[in-house]
Amino acid sequence: MSPAEKPRDGPARLACLLARQRIDAVLDVGANAGQYGTMLRQAGYGGPILSFEPLAEPRAALARAAGEDPLWRLAPPLALGDRAGEATIDVSAESDMSSILPQAAMLRDLSPSSAVLERRRVTTARLDARETLLDPAWRRMHLKIDVQGYEPQVLDGAAGLMDRIATLQLELALEPVYVGETGWRAMVDRLTEAGFRLALVLPGYFERKLGRMLQFDGVFIRHDAGDPAADHLPN
Repeated sequence: MSPAEKPRDGPARLACLLARQRIDAVLDVGANAGQYGTMLRQAGYGGPILSFEPLAEPRAALARAAGEDPLWRLAPPLALGDRAGEATIDVSAESDMSSILPQAAMLRDLSPSSAVLERRRVTTARLDARETLLDPAWRRMHLKIDVQGYEPQVLDGAAGLMDRIATLQLELALEPVYVGETGWRAMVDRLTEAGFRLALVLPGYFERKLGRMLQFDGVFIRHDAGDPAADHLPN
């Protein structure tokens, strides 16, 4: 393989994995201002993206990021979780740090700029109950979840779609920065038991004050999803 064929940065490696797995749609949960979708487009992913963001301020920026992209759609303003109803989100001054879970003392001490400005009620829903938002033609979906410690609840609410989710990306905690956040080992064990294997690790939140990483992203492939590109491998 020539150097040009070896993706060396995180976005390129992720785009390579999605292409290899023949992903036909990305579910972008915790879209914030559209950073993830923008990154995917810049890395070369050209398929459908469906973004979920409950808060009005980042959602406005998300709508601008999606712009005139006909394959990048926004779902209604919902916070996804394990049940339909309502929840309270701690709205952070750093909008990508807002969470349904309370901030841990470590985060408050290390990042005063992430202080909670207000607590806001939002509508919650299960992902697997939103069939009207999901094209039935999407059979090999990539589910990305970045919801600041609330990932287990989103996974619980996606249970009915797992046979259509071929790949999965989560933010994993080396150190919990939200109260009740699941550690990375427990989350990897949970996904392994659910039939997923860790396939790619991407760097995340590095805290300079501590000189170490607090969070990273893990990208998983479902065991029984197969390798749709295998028949194109050279003999």
